[in-house]
Amino acid sequence: MGPIKTLHVVGFKNSGKTTLLNRWIRLLKEKGHHVSVIKHHGHGAKLDMPDETKDSMQYLYSGADVSLVSGGGFTQHIANQEASFKELKQLASWNHSDIMLVEGYKAEQGEKVVLINREEDWQELKSVEGIVLVVGLESPCTYPQIDSREEVAQLDEWLLKWIKSAI
Repeated sequence: MGPIKTLHVVGFKNSGKTTLLNRWIRLLKEKGHHVSVIKHHGHGAKLDMPDETKDSMQYLYSGADVSLVSGGGFTQHIANQEASFKELKQLASWNHSDIMLVEGYKAEQGEKVVLINREEDWQELKSVEGIVLVVGLESPCTYPQIDSREEVAQLDEWLLKWIKSAI
């Protein structure tokens, strides 16, 4: 198996990142792909953890650095420190996915789809490295563009072409 094809979807809060990723995950699964997803929780708020009565959390409270739980078709990984992007990619690739979708991590290397809510967003996001598509920008730019995140057929078509070109 070759390297995982990785695509970031970046934009500001409420720009449609999660909605687009959920759509693309379903599309990719229909096409027979194995998909991993990494999300950057960049709002500064603490992540909600499983209930403190769960064994996995009891192990962390007792001093474990990492707690893994597997069963019922799922695996949960909790660590007592924030993982680097490189470490997250390693964790996300353990199941032999062929495509990794990343919500956020705009400063990390990789090809990026930029979602624009307001024209002003572009002023901050146009310097992001690795842009391969801009969605929602009203003015023209030098990157491929799709007018709106509501253009789901165009977005899906773009993704499928991207996958073929990334092979």
